[in-house]
Amino acid sequence: MRIGIVGLGLIGGSLAIDLRRQGHYLLGVSRRPETCQQAVSQGMVDQAEPEMALMQSAEVIFLCTPLGALENAVDQLLPHLSPSTILTDVGSVKAPVVAQLAPRWPNFVGGHPMAGKAESGLEAAEAGLFVNRAYVLTPTETTPPAALKTVAGLAESLQSQLYYCDPVAHDRAVAWISHLPVMLSASLIAACLAEPEPAVAELAENLASSGFRDTSRVGGGNPELGVMMARYNQTALLQSLLAYRKQLDDMIQTIQQQDWSGLEQKLAQTQQGRTRFKICQ
Repeated sequence: MRIGIVGLGLIGGSLAIDLRRQGHYLLGVSRRPETCQQAVSQGMVDQAEPEMALMQSAEVIFLCTPLGALENAVDQLLPHLSPSTILTDVGSVKAPVVAQLAPRWPNFVGGHPMAGKAESGLEAAEAGLFVNRAYVLTPTETTPPAALKTVAGLAESLQSQLYYCDPVAHDRAVAWISHLPVMLSASLIAACLAEPEPAVAELAENLASSGFRDTSRVGGGNPELGVMMARYNQTALLQSLLAYRKQLDDMIQTIQQQDWSGLEQKLAQTQQGRTRFKICQ
């Protein structure tokens, strides 16, 4: 199969590596010629150019640009496609993307491979990034079954765990387990950096270990991705932030009142509750 990748960053590059190793012919588009050259020289894709015309022979195209650049990329891409070409995206927000693209291209399938790293760019791409990770597809009533089957097959070939859901339900769910953690993690880092006593701040920096590493990781990631999460999933993210603030206020009140048995009960509930989440290792 001839597969196109528009946007050769972490996700696009990782998709290209795995799909090309399966024997597919990979076409890549990046706005930077040096990125195109790098992708070809490292064997990630068979051909790569800055021009969308390269995609005219692709059977399936993965749209891997940032959410803010997606509309412009699609505007440039559509004139070069045959009616049978299947488009799918990898964005972390689905409802606005599906609402925008499905009416413009019948063979569109909303998708979200839930894998990533703190690093970004083609240099961060790696083989096996999607193994045992959730890959969500968000078909609507107008999504062609054949297009959905094709994208689902490619997702499963990556050894991902395939899920189907409504675009709005997807956005509400990822607000809780992906977008909210980014904002909380960033707030943790900001709060630590605001420590007014320099000696204490330096000591905290030197003593930071696994707990801080784990809770600060996503807050130290690509700022552009964080802004896109907030911009395109604003309603669901705000709802989750406000709900989290209520939980935090309750925790503050419990500690202020020295209600240690109440605190232990809360922590026991969260200890047990965490087991319900299928966290990938």
